[in-house]
Amino acid sequence: MSEVREYIAHARSVVIKIGSSALTDLADGLDKARLDRLADAIEARMRAGSDVIVVSSGAIGAGIAPLGLKKRPTDLATKQAAASVGQLALAHAWGTSFARYDRTVGQVLLTADDISNRAHHANAQRTLDRLRSLGAVAVVNENDTVATNEIRFGDNDRLAALVAHLAGADALVLLSDVDGLYDGDPRKVSETGERARFIPEVSGPEDLDGVIAGSGGALGTGGMASKLAAARLSADAGVPVLLASAEQAGQALADASVGTVFAARPERLSARKFWVRHAADARGQIVLDDGAVAAVSRRRRSLLAAGVVGVEGRFSDGDVVELVDTTGRIHARGVVAFDSDDISSMMGAHSEELPADLARPVIHADDLVPL
Repeated sequence: MSEVREYIAHARSVVIKIGSSALTDLADGLDKARLDRLADAIEARMRAGSDVIVVSSGAIGAGIAPLGLKKRPTDLATKQAAASVGQLALAHAWGTSFARYDRTVGQVLLTADDISNRAHHANAQRTLDRLRSLGAVAVVNENDTVATNEIRFGDNDRLAALVAHLAGADALVLLSDVDGLYDGDPRKVSETGERARFIPEVSGPEDLDGVIAGSGGALGTGGMASKLAAARLSADAGVPVLLASAEQAGQALADASVGTVFAARPERLSARKFWVRHAADARGQIVLDDGAVAAVSRRRRSLLAAGVVGVEGRFSDGDVVELVDTTGRIHARGVVAFDSDDISSMMGAHSEELPADLARPVIHADDLVPL
């Protein structure tokens, strides 16, 4: 067994994401028998000594049948209505299932703002930590009843990756209707008669050359593209990932011998740098000349006013912005020390040309994260 699989198999703290297709179907809504089997596998992992956080999709899917809908809704109001019905059913089902083991369940509903806002981020972290310390199972979902298209995570795969870092987890397990990563659609045969190739381990970007990832199915918003993006986000944050089928949950959580594993980067990003790079909303852009691009992205230097050639959007000091070149390509993100008006008046000036209160970096190197 590879070192990555061994590490995930014995990880002390695990976030487990379960896709909509593993819990619901269009005809009958929530499948409690399947949910019970997943709860059995999760309980076994907890009894083996791991702390577990569950990120559960399925709220909208669980609300479709009770509302008499024939397919997953596409308009925001109906999605929110389905979620309001489905979240209640989903939370009750998880609570009932874990009650067989005298295990308490706590529901944690998050929006993207809860991750991008530092104060909300800290509150969510404390809640998850306390639930784990009390021996309860935190079941996390996006708060679809209030989230709008503009403030959504996009899918629960991304939410799971963000929660894994938020909670300081040692591993992330993504369970859905696919048994791992393939370089194409495993259900189809190519024109040359070849089937997609299974990829058991991803150690770096080069292992993803030629991989074609598709979008979600009838009940979910994810799909292989979102799972791949979430796995790369999590691995970049220092958290290894196992991608497997929900049907293989028992084996995946017991010894990590199935599915595809994604190795983590050697050094975990600090909580602040992860927030800057992945979680915070960018409030604007600062355009840099070629010298400044090289300084911040390759030499990890602070951004000085002399290298700024443009400002896009309105933002305040302390906001996160994107650093782009003159073609619009993003090279880094960072926390600005000045508002957009000040930077517009300073750009192109050397430190000795500026008043004393402005003669400091626009973004300090400690607040910069190259992409």
